[in-house]
Amino acid sequence: MKNWRFAFSRRWLGYLAFAIVFAIACGALSNWQLARSKEAAAENALINANFYSKPAPLAELLPTATSYKADQEWTRVTVTGTYLKKDELLVRNRPLNGPGFEVLTPLKLADGSIFVIDRGWVPTGTDTDAPDSVPAAPSGEITVIARLKASEPRIPGRSATGNQIPTIELTDIKNRIGGDVYTGAYGLLNTQTPSPAVALTPVVTSEPTVDEGLHWSYMIQWIIFALIGFFGLAYGLRTEYRKLNEDDPAERARAAERARKRALKARTDAELEDHLLDNA
Repeated sequence: MKNWRFAFSRRWLGYLAFAIVFAIACGALSNWQLARSKEAAAENALINANFYSKPAPLAELLPTATSYKADQEWTRVTVTGTYLKKDELLVRNRPLNGPGFEVLTPLKLADGSIFVIDRGWVPTGTDTDAPDSVPAAPSGEITVIARLKASEPRIPGRSATGNQIPTIELTDIKNRIGGDVYTGAYGLLNTQTPSPAVALTPVVTSEPTVDEGLHWSYMIQWIIFALIGFFGLAYGLRTEYRKLNEDDPAERARAAERARKRALKARTDAELEDHLLDNA
């Protein structure tokens, strides 16, 4: 089969179909990486907006004890009440500046409901099962500005005793202390008035960020892979064309010219100068 008629054979049409399907798959994967990048960027924008939001009343953002939406994370709320010091809990295995505990102090509101406040972090003490001391929460009526965080899931196989808990699972806390406890979300302390005599180490001091990863790089790579598929198809077509038409005088002349150019490229600059002088 001479010239380019072979390119319309069933075999080469199959190769073309495969290249097209491969390109479509690469395009879909590239688009997926772009979507992932946009999702991460949008999540970072939401975190930034919530983290620096103007504090709103707790009842406005969480109208019921079970209210909470994922897009409310880090939103600042203001709430006034009295700390229930006797019901304070320590969350185990919370590394910050080393191993330690987070201190949860329930805040009883005027309507009798209870909103859990994470007041901060304390290091593990001499006894590795407990801190040496926990700075006391302020007494009397307290106005707190806190950032909303979702209730954490229960961790199978992890337990604790006494006033310690393995995770901030608000339903479990409600069962421990009783009362009308908010179970949708708790508050990560931002500020409180009046301030305590000794403050705990803040759990979060700066805006968290979501790693946007290398999605743009992967997106471009998938596009390149799609193009490589067509380049490979073109290379195969050209190679077979030359093989099938190697006896054609015109193709022979082109092959000889390609061989001459390859030979010239292989020479050094000095050899090329000598060749030009010899043929002058």
